[in-house]
Amino acid sequence: MHPFAYARPDKLDGVLSILNEHGPAARLLAGGTDLIVRMRLGHIRPAVVVDPKHVSDLSGEIVTTGHGVQVGARVTMTMVIEDARMREHFPALVEAASVVGSIQIRNRATLAGNICNASPAADTVPALLIYGAVVNIVGSGGARRVPLTEFLTGPGKTVLARGELVQSIDLRFPEEPAGAAFGRITRRRGVDLATVNLCGLVTASGESRFAYGAVGPTAFLSVDSSGLLGDRPIDEGRRAAAFRALVAPARPITDVRGGRDYRTAMLEVMTRRTWTKAIERLRRQTNGGRPV
Repeated sequence: MHPFAYARPDKLDGVLSILNEHGPAARLLAGGTDLIVRMRLGHIRPAVVVDPKHVSDLSGEIVTTGHGVQVGARVTMTMVIEDARMREHFPALVEAASVVGSIQIRNRATLAGNICNASPAADTVPALLIYGAVVNIVGSGGARRVPLTEFLTGPGKTVLARGELVQSIDLRFPEEPAGAAFGRITRRRGVDLATVNLCGLVTASGESRFAYGAVGPTAFLSVDSSGLLGDRPIDEGRRAAAFRALVAPARPITDVRGGRDYRTAMLEVMTRRTWTKAIERLRRQTNGGRPV
C-alpha cells in the first residue's frame, strides 16, 4: 500500500480544512470498506486519510425529525438494519442494507459511505431513491441539500465539491400506505456485487416508484403515475407495457458479473417479481388480499 498521512480531527472545521487543502488527494475514512480495498489494489493513492469518527458534528445516530428520520454520516448498515423506525417505515432499505457485504462489513460500512462511493451497483442506492432521500452536504462554503437523484453523476462520481462532505441523509415517512421490496441478482450466493439490483414501491393511490442499479453509469429512478401498476385489475398487456417503460432508461453493459443481453432480459423479470412482492405488502397494510 502506498504511504499516506493519517489525520483524526475532533472538529468539523478541521476535517473541512484538510479536504479543502488537499482536494482529491485527501480521502475520508468512514467505514473504510471500499477505501482500504481500493488503496491496497493501488487504484487510489491518497496523500492523507482523514478519520472523522471523533467529530461530534458528524453523527453516528438515526434521529427522528418532524416528518421522517435523519441518518448521520457515521451510521453503519447494521444500525440501519436494527433500527425499529427503519424497519417499520423503510423496509426495502433494511432489505438492501442486509445484503451489503458480510456481517463484518455491515458493522463497519456506513450508509453515507455507500452513496459517496457512487458504485453503479451499490445496493442501498435504489432503496434510497424510491424513498426520496435527500443528502445534506456541508463544506467550507456552507451547507446545501441535494436530492439523491441529483447527487450521483457517474461511476465513482458525485456532486461533492472540493472541501465538502456528506453530513447526513434525510428520509421522509411515507404519507400514505405503501408496499416496497428490494430485489437483486448475483453470480453466487453470499458476498458479491449485484449483476442487477432494484427496489420498487407501490402506493395505495396507485403511484409506483422503481429504481435500478448495475444497469447504467448511475442508479436511476423511474416513476409511473398512471395507476397501471397499482393494486387493481388491469389488462395484462397494458401492465407489461408499463413495466417496459420503467426499465427503458437502462443502459446495461457486459462485464465480469453479467452480459448486457442477460441484464436486459432480467430487468423486466425482476421488476415484475419485485412489484408482486410490493403489492403483497401493500395489501397487508390495506387489508386487501385479492390475487395479483
